[in-house]
Amino acid sequence: MKDEGSGNRLGSYLRARRQLVSPAQAGLPPGGHRRVPGLRREEVALLAGISPDYYLRLERGRDKNPSPQVLESLARVLHLDDIERAYLLGLVAARPRAPRRKRPEHVPARVHELLAHLQIPAFVEGRAFDVLASNPMAVALSPRLRPGQNRLRSLLLDPEEQAFQQDWLKATADFVAALRTTIGDDIDNPRFVELVGELALSSERFRSLWARHDVRGLDGGTTTINHPVVGELRLHRDKLTIDDVILVLYYPDKDSDSDEKLRLLAALSLTESAGPAHDRSAGDPR
Repeated sequence: MKDEGSGNRLGSYLRARRQLVSPAQAGLPPGGHRRVPGLRREEVALLAGISPDYYLRLERGRDKNPSPQVLESLARVLHLDDIERAYLLGLVAARPRAPRRKRPEHVPARVHELLAHLQIPAFVEGRAFDVLASNPMAVALSPRLRPGQNRLRSLLLDPEEQAFQQDWLKATADFVAALRTTIGDDIDNPRFVELVGELALSSERFRSLWARHDVRGLDGGTTTINHPVVGELRLHRDKLTIDDVILVLYYPDKDSDSDEKLRLLAALSLTESAGPAHDRSAGDPR
């Protein structure tokens, strides 16, 4: 996380976001040849009602304490939504950097019991998308939901996971933006540093998305996946925070085609787990 560690997270964020706003979006004429994508610094300053010199100091980290009014103006010019605006304000909010205890993420015993009783795909993930626990239905849905896997790493680096996702480009964009939101000001967390470093070296897709500085929540929603055994599944996703971990649930509309397919997947999973050991290479998507 080089940009975060450099101490100029505000400047990095402003630079990344202005490059994503076109002159047309800002109500400006396209003009002649533009050497940079998006808006020029002086255009952002003009639209925000601040001097170009002051805006330059913000981007270069020479002024790290702009007023809330200036930040609100910049959020308007850069077309930030509520989550992005809160992230921008949080970059300069005064926060005591007290030493943090690095406790290992722990799944409470009662959550393990809950997983065992659920008849839908369910698993527990940590803040960096590490799978900490899962039930058999989650593993039947995807072997990459076994404990020890990392969902973002699988999404970016596993070709079979890419085929599994109907809209891989959107999924990767959502996950990377959610990771940046989760990290927040916890930039020295060893797990985050390790994961971002690994993906930055291994994935061009990750590098391009990380450079955008998108921030986004990744909570409830609906997703469509291509399961190698039962075919297309349309599932709702809900996340519940329990202590310091997150319980993730996937479920279909009742009596829908996906509901029937999920019941079939459950039956196949039970049959396979009860049967004798055999070569699974033909039927295992991994």
